[in-house]
Amino acid sequence: MALPVRMQLKYWGIAAAVLAVMLWFLGDVLLPFVLGSAIAYFLDPVADRLERAGLSRAGATAAITVAAILIFVILALAVVPALVEQTTQLVDTAPQLFRKLQTFLTSHFPEVMNEGNPVRETLVSLGDTVKQRGGELMNTVLTSAASVINILMLFVIVPVVAVYMLLDWDNMVARVDDLLPRDHAPVIRELARGIDDTLAGFIRGMGSVCLILGVYYAVALWLVGLNFGLVVGVVAGMLTFIPYVGAIVGGALAIGLALFQFWGEWVWIAAVAGIFFFGQFLEGNFLTPKLVGDSVGLHPVWLILALSVFGSIFGFIGMLVAVPVAAAIGVVIRFVVDQYKESRLYTGLSRDTDR
Repeated sequence: MALPVRMQLKYWGIAAAVLAVMLWFLGDVLLPFVLGSAIAYFLDPVADRLERAGLSRAGATAAITVAAILIFVILALAVVPALVEQTTQLVDTAPQLFRKLQTFLTSHFPEVMNEGNPVRETLVSLGDTVKQRGGELMNTVLTSAASVINILMLFVIVPVVAVYMLLDWDNMVARVDDLLPRDHAPVIRELARGIDDTLAGFIRGMGSVCLILGVYYAVALWLVGLNFGLVVGVVAGMLTFIPYVGAIVGGALAIGLALFQFWGEWVWIAAVAGIFFFGQFLEGNFLTPKLVGDSVGLHPVWLILALSVFGSIFGFIGMLVAVPVAAAIGVVIRFVVDQYKESRLYTGLSRDTDR
């Protein structure tokens, strides 16, 4: 006989409270394990395909590990140093860009740059802030990241956790399924499948879209010779998970930089704009329908709310678990709504009368 609903809510509430306390007090300790588990979840379909191709689970994990090491070495030697250098240069060059913007506005829109005009005062204030605080902000971010996350431990523990989790993923799922309460196992499996579909569509699908578009924007902007094109491409790719935001922010930043760099050479400015228009066409017509699907189940507003709430409460570890928790809550809410519409509370006596 199943437990009463009140007792079930009590036990699940205790489990949620314990999880919240663990995230609160052990966030920094759990960070490498959460990252490793996320990487293993992302790569599990690749391992399954390699298994279907004839490899053992250990062989599939080894092949993925070797490929990941090669990619990491390439990024560490070629991409990351250039990205850090361009980011630092962008911060250092920002005051000069603001001065050029002021000169451009003065020559073309002199009334905007009159003494006391709000636009002029805002530009001057913003330029001074970037000049004074830009380098300090970069140093603070890097120092905080190194002290809180402990970069060395992160690079050591995360790959180890990811390899072990990927190697034993199917066995862990089977063990968890074996521990499910028998009366509720079918419902829990149904909810788990819904959560997995949502996460697979968003994390795996949108993660792949962000990666592809980030590489495309960075390489394309580099080919046209745009200064800081690598930084702009990475930013646009990272923000692609929010519809249109990546293209708008990245496009505005890239076109703004192109105006300063290629002023008068309209072909190159049009080329920069065309890169983002083509990126949006590629995303909307090929990448998102193919990799994500028509319905992910995570509304952008719901996702932003989850990231903001969990990030403010639990810090960086909260932002990592925000998407899975938001997906789980969304699936549970849809399940509860479906159950409500099947209940007497919703249908009343009309169903019995029709019968």
